[in-house]
Amino acid sequence: QVQLVESGGGLVQAGGSLRLSCAASGNRIRFTVMGWYRQAPGKQRELVAIIGSGSSTNYADSVKGRFTISRDNAKNTVNLQMDSLKPEDTAVYYCNARTSFKPYWGQGTQVIVSS
Repeated sequence: QVQLVESGGGLVQAGGSLRLSCAASGNRIRFTVMGWYRQAPGKQRELVAIIGSGSSTNYADSVKGRFTISRDNAKNTVNLQMDSLKPEDTAVYYCNARTSFKPYWGQGTQVIVSS
């Protein structure tokens, strides 16, 4: 059974940085796409950034130029470097990893950006 374990969330002041990490444990499988989504209170879950197995990336417009996603295919990990954080980045961040058959989700990690 595949599990995604996230780490790195927390409280930071506006303008600061955080790094989120996600590691897949359990059966070793190959993910086609890995990424991060977030859900703020009262809002729907939204895409933050995704990265393909060949390292192609896609970012939400709101985080372009501030966030950087990376992955290690050998370790089945995905990271999200978040710089120049804004209060509107406050949300629960979820790791996502997909195979050809199904998506997997982490339990979420809270990010709070104070103004």
